[in-house]
Amino acid sequence: MKSLLQHIARHSALKGRGFIDRCKGNVLAAAPEAQCSLAPRFSVGKADSTWELRSPVGTVRDISCTGINCRAGKRPKRTAALAAGGMQMIDRDLHRWLRHFIVCAFIAALFPLNLSAQQSKPWEQIPIPKLHEFKPQQPRRIELKNGIVLFLQEDHELPFVSGSVLIPGGSRDEDPAKTGLVGLYGEAWRTSGTANIDGDALDDLLEAKAAHIETGGDVDSTALSWDSLKGDSDQVFSLALDLLLHPKFNPEKLQLAQQQAATGIVRRNDDEEEIAGREAKKLVYGANSPYTRQPELATVLTVTVDDLKAWHERTIGGKLIVAVGGDFDPAAMEAKLRAAFEGLPPVTPAPARHDAFDGPKPGLSFIDKEDVNQSNVQIVGLGTDRRNPDVPAIAVMNEILGGSFASRLFQKVRTELGLAYSVGGGMSFAYDHPALFRVVVLTKSASTVDATRAALAEIDGLNSKPFTQVELDRAKDNILNSFLFRYDTRDKVLAERVKLEFYGYPPDYLETYKAALEKVTLADLDRVAKKYIHPGKLAVLVVGNGPEIKPPLDDLKLGPPQPIDITIPMPKRPAASEKKQ
Repeated sequence: MKSLLQHIARHSALKGRGFIDRCKGNVLAAAPEAQCSLAPRFSVGKADSTWELRSPVGTVRDISCTGINCRAGKRPKRTAALAAGGMQMIDRDLHRWLRHFIVCAFIAALFPLNLSAQQSKPWEQIPIPKLHEFKPQQPRRIELKNGIVLFLQEDHELPFVSGSVLIPGGSRDEDPAKTGLVGLYGEAWRTSGTANIDGDALDDLLEAKAAHIETGGDVDSTALSWDSLKGDSDQVFSLALDLLLHPKFNPEKLQLAQQQAATGIVRRNDDEEEIAGREAKKLVYGANSPYTRQPELATVLTVTVDDLKAWHERTIGGKLIVAVGGDFDPAAMEAKLRAAFEGLPPVTPAPARHDAFDGPKPGLSFIDKEDVNQSNVQIVGLGTDRRNPDVPAIAVMNEILGGSFASRLFQKVRTELGLAYSVGGGMSFAYDHPALFRVVVLTKSASTVDATRAALAEIDGLNSKPFTQVELDRAKDNILNSFLFRYDTRDKVLAERVKLEFYGYPPDYLETYKAALEKVTLADLDRVAKKYIHPGKLAVLVVGNGPEIKPPLDDLKLGPPQPIDITIPMPKRPAASEKKQ
């Protein structure tokens, strides 16, 4: 209405200056008896419309409109009617023109919608071919007499050869008093080199050949890997084998690794996403769990070269898994690997683990980070492992809940309500222990409560809002398509086969998993939702700017927010007597 009044005032001013002409209720006095029309010209999908005045003498001028505010495209000449004082006729014509304008504007507002509704959707007519049969090229498995396992995957597409040795034992197995040892070991192992060639000289040699040898550690394993051109593969393999069996840990390289680790520790609270992921995991597993222990300055700085040597001796006797892929002769490669590994002592079986996983204590936790203007919300619980026969159905349920742009979380929290920059998640499954149920919501501070409440409602809706056939079909298509692309090269299949061997899964796990995904039904979704989705057992963590979160977190009705201390502890200074020693 305000815009309409502004429009009338503007036309009154124009009339007073002689800019309005007469044309049977429209705008042209040059042909006083002519019939004129105000015709819209549209661009579908745009809010602005361009109007043109049409009459028997042709198009007179354009009026560019945004909503109901219009602007004359050009100024007409002063009219004879106005000069003669025909003000009453002008007023009548103006009122008639305004009525026509309002009707046309209303039609213009509806016209794009009708046009859009009538548009055809040719993409829906595109035939979708069935997925091709999943038959990954499996590597050849060879088990040596001492228990070491070899995998050979030929691929002659490019003249490259790559390999790896996976060694059982990772950060979950280290002494809690020396948490961070495995990370230092993985770094200093490579940079130190061997008795035959130090790390710096090894760098120079590999760089000249565009080759690589790398080492590292993970939560349950350490690894050594290498790659090179086919012509250099024998030499690079020999260097990698020397580093595997005869490392020489250098105190200076350990000290450098410790400095780098210390830098990471003192900066670990810089990013709210890193804080949220780390602390949410602690809520589920516990702060002292082998899966959540974090290196501190005190634990990192106490690691010695002898600790690195002891770790190497402890783990190198485990069940090694050696994998080689690329352009090589299989008989020659097998002979080379047998010569390198068959003489090692029999492997020592890894002891069984007896970790406890009780899940989180329900409630609300909060970490105040005043240098941000948004919140990272993590809704977490205990997940499952891949040996669970319900995993295929859970995977489909995950996709429906928060696995894609079409998921319930995304469509409701982000698209419909506009409360989140990003939202998604579901129940994860690890290979040998329960993973997390995790839904992550990234939102601005002011919408933290509303976004969290909406996400919780969608999680709860898995048990109250029936799954549809459309959701099921779309989720299965998404998973199966991405599944095929995850294993579309021989290198990817080799890496997955090594992983299955490491965790003791059957060699045909990929094929059986895909077949199980295809068989998931609506009844399966209802069953796993009721079995595994329990909103009352979930914990909520919010990392954000406390003063800017309005309404307050208390409005979530999850109990008082429990603050979490993320202060980085400083190591104790050694006593005077210790310094003398």
